Order: sequence, then structure tokens, then C-alpha cells
Amino acid sequence: MINNVDIVIRLIVSAIIGALVGYEREHYHEPAGLRTHMLVSVGATLITLVSVYGIPGGDPTRIAAAIITGIGFLGAGTIIMGRGNVKGLTTAASLWAVSGIGLAIGAGFYIGSLVASVLILIILELNRFLKLKEPPEIKDL
Repeated sequence: MINNVDIVIRLIVSAIIGALVGYEREHYHEPAGLRTHMLVSVGATLITLVSVYGIPGGDPTRIAAAIITGIGFLGAGTIIMGRGNVKGLTTAASLWAVSGIGLAIGAGFYIGSLVASVLILIILELNRFLKLKEPPEIKDL
């Protein structure tokens, strides 16, 4: 069984990681920012904790699948299409990735979640670091 201190640690680590990814998104004025990413990460962690430790004989894999599916719907709300271009797809992907991190932390998979978090932050900054330009806008014919 898990103790209360470990539960608190997992939720705090999840909030911090969600905040790091969310800050990056908010800093660049993307649709979902700090609070949204923190809520997704902490929520996924809490639901994982409940499914693994709070429901005797439950199936945590079903809960994990439901979290990932639900976050897909939340991410879809951040995607905006207009005038032939799509905006918010990376933010939707970051929400999905943060939910996976929350799941991993809730299950006690700290190393994997920390490495994934670093990789996610690197990936989000990669375009800016390489100074790649956005592709030209596609005009309707």
C-alpha cells in the first residue's frame, strides 16, 4: 500500500512538471498554458493513484486508457482551424504528453516521467532553438 507522504510527493512532482510545460506554452501565448497543463498532469496522477491503490481488484489499464482518450477531447478544443492553417496542434500534443507524465508519476515511474519531461521541453523549444520559420500560410484557391 502507498503512504500519504508518497501520495503528496507524487502530486507535487506532477504539478511542477505540468507547470514547466505549461509555462513554456503560456510564455509563447499558446491556447492552453500553465494552469491547464498543471491541472491535466495532477488530475492524471490523482486518477492513476486512485485506480492503482484505491480500488482493490480494479483494472488500472482501463483507467489509463480513459484518461488518454479524455485528454484527446480536451486537446481537440485547443486546435483552431482557419484560413487553411491549423493552430494549437502542438499545445494539444503537449496536453496529451503531460497526461502521460501524470499517469507515469501516479504509477511511481519517476525516471521515465522525468526523462520524458526533459525531452518534451527540448522538443517544444527545438523550433525556436534552430530558428526554423513557420511554413508559409496556404491560401485557399
